[in-house]
Amino acid sequence: MSDLATTIHNERTKLTATWLNGVAIALMAVGGFAPTISYFAATVSTPSPGWLTATGAACFLFSTVLHFMERKVLGRLRS
Repeated sequence: MSDLATTIHNERTKLTATWLNGVAIALMAVGGFAPTISYFAATVSTPSPGWLTATGAACFLFSTVLHFMERKVLGRLRS
């Protein structure tokens, strides 16, 4: 494979990994941290602590899964 084709492939692979990382960060921020902050700020109607724990744990889990998917995508880089 030519150097240009390898470079293009690697850049597309890194772009995909970066996108997955952004989604993982957003999921953790919006699904995990935001409800917890609103709970402690008590500016809106607050959900139950059990719901917050379940939502936070689920978002953390999915964020971690996306992180490992990103690592797998980066494993496709060519030299």
